[in-house]
Amino acid sequence: MRFGGLQAVRAVSFTAAEGAITALLGPNGAGKTTTFAMLAGFVRPTEGSVRFCGQDITLWSPDRIAAAGMVRTFQVTQPFAGLTVAHNIRVGAFLRHRRARDAEASARAIGTRLGLGPVLDRPASALTVAGRKRLEVARALATEPKLLLLDEVMAGLNPSEINEIVALIRDVRAGGVTVLLIEHVMQAVTALADTVHVLAQGALIASGTPRQMATDRNVIEAYLGHGAAARMANA
Repeated sequence: MRFGGLQAVRAVSFTAAEGAITALLGPNGAGKTTTFAMLAGFVRPTEGSVRFCGQDITLWSPDRIAAAGMVRTFQVTQPFAGLTVAHNIRVGAFLRHRRARDAEASARAIGTRLGLGPVLDRPASALTVAGRKRLEVARALATEPKLLLLDEVMAGLNPSEINEIVALIRDVRAGGVTVLLIEHVMQAVTALADTVHVLAQGALIASGTPRQMATDRNVIEAYLGHGAAARMANA
């Protein structure tokens, strides 16, 4: 993906296996969110292609991709502040349920499942940061996706809240949804991910299990700088 003279992502190729939790890691500016934007149709790749369930979806619009079963959350949560929590979730539910009564029932079931039951009838503007993160996931899940793209859903949360979101993501996967996530909280990545892909300066530099990535020389240097791997080995 190029933006004028800037190549934000280059030669990145990976697979998110069905039924698995796959993590996309990398330092700030590595190209992770741009990759998500290409996958979900918000920007079109300058080169290459995106395939979902065997179909080339590179030129599809975000709404068509969502209808096919791939949805994303956003780093910065932006609920409809003037609506209740339930009505926010119902926005996603309308993708599968055309009747308001059915969409409302689906939204309330999903909200309750994600721990939002006590606040469903409150304004979304009254939610805490953790509550907004749950709402973002709930609204995406209300579209009944096959593949859920989670963009830093644990950013800004305390350790207790992170543990709750980790349990929530496990529950989502157990419900049959494949998960691809961007995350900086390594505790969560280690607990959740089956496979990790690491980006640096727009390129894929390593792939493997979380344990393998924790000791990979290229990954260490991408985060800590040139020579860091050697310094750690000699420490």
